[in-house]
Amino acid sequence: MQLTPISWRGLAAALAERLATTPPPGGGARWRVAVDGAPAARPGELADALAAELPALGHPALRVRAADFWRPASLRLEYGHEDVDAYYQLWLDTGALRREVLDPLGPGGSGRALPSLRDPATDRSTRAAYVTLPPGGVLVLDGPLLLGQGLPLDLTVHLRLSPAALRRRTEPGEQWTLPAYERYAREALPEEAADVVVRADDPAHPAWTG
Repeated sequence: MQLTPISWRGLAAALAERLATTPPPGGGARWRVAVDGAPAARPGELADALAAELPALGHPALRVRAADFWRPASLRLEYGHEDVDAYYQLWLDTGALRREVLDPLGPGGSGRALPSLRDPATDRSTRAAYVTLPPGGVLVLDGPLLLGQGLPLDLTVHLRLSPAALRRRTEPGEQWTLPAYERYAREALPEEAADVVVRADDPAHPAWTG
């Protein structure tokens, strides 16, 4: 895999330019973009930067966090607060994410989406109002473990961390999640599945596949 050094700002601008100059695949009217990466890779920061670039190019953006579509704690934590298999397979409510966001923004969809479902900290409904993303708009979703789940996405960006960097940059209280990322790398093959791969071992000097 050949990687080219780039700044985070330059990466966001390059991705935005790609979205602004290429029609969505499959005849859709809107792009559905996912920035995939462990929290240690800070996918939300790249997603925010990308969303900020798009309006100036004539493409409104809708930001959605995967964490706002976690299942209720009663289901998510049924097997304990640090169950690796549950974290890998059960935390994200993929059905709700598809129903409320991805399908409505896909080909033939209404464009009416729910930006958030449940607050991951309080475990309560966010009571968010539906919003309409017009044709030409871009959904920018971020979160971990998004690939390999059959989610209908038009462009996927994977922020890659080596095992050593992932371990080093993961907060002590979240070290228990590391086996889930080992399984993810082995089963979902995110570096092969993603449209764009970004090496993020050094947070100040990313590199990407272009």
